Amino acid sequence: MPSFTVPPVVLFVVLHILASPATACTEQEKHNLLRFLAGLSRDGGLATSWRDNSTNCCKWEGVVCNEDEAVTEVSLGSKGLEGCISPSLADLTSLLHVNLSYNSFSGGLLPELMSSGSIIILDVSFNQLNGPLPDLPYLVTTNRPLQVLNISSNQFSSKFPSATWKVMKNLIALNASNNSFTGNIPSSLCLGSPYFVLLDLCYNQLSGNIPTALGDCSKLKVLKVGHNNLSGTLPVEIFHAASLEYLSFPNNGLQGELDGAHIVKLSNIRTLDLGGNHISGKIPESIGQLTRLEELHLGNNNMSGELPSTLSNCKNLKTIDLKFNDFSGDLGKVNFATLQNLKSLDLIKNNLSGIVPESIYSCNNLTALRLLGNHFHGEISLRIGNLKHLSFLSLVRNSFTNITKTLHALESCRNISILLIGRNFMNEAMPQDEIIDGFQNLQFLSMCQCSLTGRIPTWLSKLTSLKILLLSNNQLTGPMPSWINSLNHLFRLDVSNNSLTGEIPVTLMQMPLLKLDKTGMYLDPSLIDLGLLIYGVAPTQLQYHIGSASAKELNLGKNNFTGMIPREIGQLKALLYMNLSSNNFYGEIPQSICNLTNLQRLDLSNNHLTGAIPAALENLHFLSQFNISNNNLEGPIPTRGQLSTFQNSSFGGNPKLCGSVLINHCGSVEAAPIYITSAKEYIDKVIFVIAFCVFFWVAVLYDQLVLFKYFG
Repeated sequence: MPSFTVPPVVLFVVLHILASPATACTEQEKHNLLRFLAGLSRDGGLATSWRDNSTNCCKWEGVVCNEDEAVTEVSLGSKGLEGCISPSLADLTSLLHVNLSYNSFSGGLLPELMSSGSIIILDVSFNQLNGPLPDLPYLVTTNRPLQVLNISSNQFSSKFPSATWKVMKNLIALNASNNSFTGNIPSSLCLGSPYFVLLDLCYNQLSGNIPTALGDCSKLKVLKVGHNNLSGTLPVEIFHAASLEYLSFPNNGLQGELDGAHIVKLSNIRTLDLGGNHISGKIPESIGQLTRLEELHLGNNNMSGELPSTLSNCKNLKTIDLKFNDFSGDLGKVNFATLQNLKSLDLIKNNLSGIVPESIYSCNNLTALRLLGNHFHGEISLRIGNLKHLSFLSLVRNSFTNITKTLHALESCRNISILLIGRNFMNEAMPQDEIIDGFQNLQFLSMCQCSLTGRIPTWLSKLTSLKILLLSNNQLTGPMPSWINSLNHLFRLDVSNNSLTGEIPVTLMQMPLLKLDKTGMYLDPSLIDLGLLIYGVAPTQLQYHIGSASAKELNLGKNNFTGMIPREIGQLKALLYMNLSSNNFYGEIPQSICNLTNLQRLDLSNNHLTGAIPAALENLHFLSQFNISNNNLEGPIPTRGQLSTFQNSSFGGNPKLCGSVLINHCGSVEAAPIYITSAKEYIDKVIFVIAFCVFFWVAVLYDQLVLFKYFG
């Protein structure tokens, strides 16, 4: 137990109250509460509050008494309390309810509280409690009254106890999630607790198989053991727990197939979450008998086959998540028109084919439709405009056609916030139609890798809520439009790998969110995981570089832009990534770039830049990637700061540059540097220097011989 100093105000309150005559609660209860108070290293103002009602502890903040003036509840959640939990609370013989959640208590959870003869609800969640959980049978032999135990979001570790639950026959709910418990799931939970309703062991380090004894939990409604290290199969015995409404084992190592004959026993199931495992096989046809099912999560597995048509019978479905599997066939076999409650359909990265079935457009409550990375083809139906609540649409990496029709159809989807349609509409013309309207709420538009031709269209200037615009890997021509600064919320612009021409417009340097880092201006984090949604990679593969939703970015690379880099570019102080590579920029690197102190990546390679590297670039302390190769820069590479950490590839192809990372080391201040552009030139210069030295010493020797001859 850590040591601490009792604050003087606490000592004053303790002494003052002990000296006061009792008028309501007993002296013993008051004494036990004051012992709890004295055990705090930080009381969050509690001592002052209790001092104002010093004579009657039933009037103290967070203390509730019954009609007999006995303390029945101590509720001090979110009070800013620190220290250890005193065992004196267990001496309050009428105490029923303890809530100490959302504080900063440390140390262990004392067995006196768990083995109390009165406490029925104990909530110490969201603290910093640590160590093992007490194993009560070594301490008590009779059943305890505890019904609800919430120890979630602490720092408990060690093996999760198993014997403790044998003396907890009144236990109804146990939440031990978000800790670091190891070992197996106890098989004795329901044997000791026949009224057990809720078990949450998510986000621990539990391993082993799922115990078959959990099937004996006849009252169990919620079973959540996701994000652990479980293995084996989902035992058929688990389906004997017919009262289950929420069955969740995501992100473990479970294998095997779903047993269609047994899964129908879960007639009350509302949420089935087995995502992020190694489950294989098909979705059984019998799933259609789970008529109360609201959420189906089977994403990130190894499942295959066609989607069963019986899925249409699950009319209460709100969420279908089947992403990152190998499902195939025609999606039209499922009649989505019967799923009027459906809000989210996620089919990312499967092998589904055919056209998008018309029945999907009857799901009037649909908010998210994600079809990325399949083999759908054809045109998007005009009926998609019926989806008035649609906020997220991802069609990336399919074979859809007619981009103009698609955009017109989506005009009616007034709530759409994220529209990802890249890798479709190959070699079509970018719609220049001025009458494209709507999209007032669009925050993120991606039309990458479509090989679209034409110019950046004017109708984009109407998307006043736009925050991210990705137009890379097309065949767009013409200049960067001067209206770009009218997109006041834009913080990420990528038009790389096109054929855009002209100079960078000064208005690009006037984009508000790239000039000033305003918080709270990014995309709604509840909507997306952008790296996953754009590029179709599994969450474990996400990296910062391009999947980051909040990276303030300007990418003009691989175009035909020309002119000098404007000095006004130094106004974009919020930029994290700037890429101007592979263009035709000339002139010196503007000194103002050194003002971009938030930059993490800077690429100016493959241009025609001249002059010296600005020494102040060494002040860009966050640079992790830097490239100025293949220009006409000259002079020494700055030797301080981040620039000294990059390899020679960041500077190569600049014949007149010198520095310790290059073959060409800079000479002294007095001597002009010898610039090396190739290995052959290097050898030629070495031969020249040797020949010069030989000639010099021969001349000196000759002079000495002449002097000796004439002057002896």
